[in-house]
Amino acid sequence: MKLAETVTFGGSGLDRAGEMRGDASALAAALKAPNSYSIALWRGKPLVGPVPGAPEQTELTRLRLTHPIFEHATDAPILLGREGEAHVWAHDISSWAPPDVDSTQFNSFLDRSEQHHPSLPESHSFVELRAVMTRLDARDAELAATARAVQGWHGSHRFCARCGAATKPTHGGWQRDCAACGGHHFPRTDPVVIMLITHGNSVLLGRSPGWPQGMFSCLAGFIEPGETIEAAVRREVWEEAGITVGRVGYLASQPWPFPASLMLGCHGHAESTDISIDPNEIEQALWVSREDMAEVFAARHPLIAPPRHGAIAGFLLRNWLADTLD
Repeated sequence: MKLAETVTFGGSGLDRAGEMRGDASALAAALKAPNSYSIALWRGKPLVGPVPGAPEQTELTRLRLTHPIFEHATDAPILLGREGEAHVWAHDISSWAPPDVDSTQFNSFLDRSEQHHPSLPESHSFVELRAVMTRLDARDAELAATARAVQGWHGSHRFCARCGAATKPTHGGWQRDCAACGGHHFPRTDPVVIMLITHGNSVLLGRSPGWPQGMFSCLAGFIEPGETIEAAVRREVWEEAGITVGRVGYLASQPWPFPASLMLGCHGHAESTDISIDPNEIEQALWVSREDMAEVFAARHPLIAPPRHGAIAGFLLRNWLADTLD
């Protein structure tokens, strides 16, 4: 797919400086370098601010490593990579307790609350990444997605999966080591197939229980051990909607750091059309014609809301509608 890397989080060519991760002296020097800087995350939400002269855009707030906000960090920062000669890091400051936090916001489909740290201007705040991902440029989106995913992995893998002892981060945050048994652990990414299933002039959409009213998307599911991408597409569509799928082709991928998935966008050609849903998986599935999908994207459809901006499902549907999949 010619437009594959234009998907949100699709990659900006970031130099991830992987050769430095095992070099303790190089890491220590980079931490002390005057041109190094870091981005801050609080509970997975990146610190962002306005782009001067561009009110529709947002950018990550880059701070020197000596900034007082990093006093809240309880773990060493993660090396995200290099921008030119400067090394960029990520600090987790989730130990900071902002006043008047509305905890009910964190249980909503999308946390729209913002948190302001007193050491920063009011225009800078911690914001849910899904709320701003399409307002970031490609580099900031890749940095934010990487930082959120790796920090989330550290939060859920503090103990050794082999012996249960506490582990500690090493290699610039890209590894955790267990002193008790000598085990080494690395950030994981879960592969997920997301399927553009078509039959003639129509595409298959579904919705999960609890989604906002009018929200539909392409069907998706995790790849199982020992399973190919193509087999996962066919299995998931059959399990969720009772549709048999023949030919399957790869289209594009998207890192999805919620918490740590790689979405593998595929085009599947349906060989049947009768829908029989599994209510434990989805609550509704339906075929949508190309003409109706045009109405969806124009926000004129009576039942289906436009796809979320930034998600690969909308990207695939938009390119299918525009006949630009190839």
